[in-house]
Amino acid sequence: MSGHSKWHNIQKTKGAADAKRSQIFTKIAREMIVAVKQGGSGDPANNSRLATVVAKAKAANMPNDNIKRTIDKALGSGNADAFENVTYEGYGPSGVAVIVEALTDNRNRTAPAVRHLLDKYGKGLGATGCVSWSFDQKGVIVIEKEDLDEDTVMMDALDVGAEDMTADDECFEITTTPDAFGTVLAALEEKGYVFASAEVEMVPQTYVKLESEEDVKNMEKLIDLLEEDDDVQAVYHNWEQD
Repeated sequence: MSGHSKWHNIQKTKGAADAKRSQIFTKIAREMIVAVKQGGSGDPANNSRLATVVAKAKAANMPNDNIKRTIDKALGSGNADAFENVTYEGYGPSGVAVIVEALTDNRNRTAPAVRHLLDKYGKGLGATGCVSWSFDQKGVIVIEKEDLDEDTVMMDALDVGAEDMTADDECFEITTTPDAFGTVLAALEEKGYVFASAEVEMVPQTYVKLESEEDVKNMEKLIDLLEEDDDVQAVYHNWEQD
């Protein structure tokens, strides 16, 4: 997503109703439990995947008590072993590329649900690799602009290993390689920065504009319904939103 639409989606998430916010926290908690199990540690300093999820949780305003309880639960739970990461690729209206990342304990439930939505509101589910070739995996850190100086933020980001930084009216968007994400995030946090969003995600190489009002409505519906699915962790696309 472009910087502008990225900020739009951050605001949408932060302004979500309590029920929606609870669902977001539930998804992050599930991801955190799996990260603890797979990383073998409940300490973010020794578990880079957990550190990434904790940063995501904080950016979503998940309370620290919730984060601690979730990690403690993960350390004493065996439930995480039932979950697996699954990625689906397909096409939205007018061929918009869509990638859906899920964390599921039942592929036979998740796959048909994703397929149904892509068939109904887009051009359908595709084969593995059909659209992911047109995305790059990057760490993306978003900082609300407020009264921060752009040159200072850029210098701080580049000094600690970021690849690039862009700015618009509302925010700074810092990009990193996936491997450098945790290091850059920790270094910026030490410098006192607060993040509006922070995660490793799929960033499109090019964007597609939708000219038809019907296509726009279908794309919005597709994204909303995919994100409402309890198994879906993230939805990426190359639709250039206004």
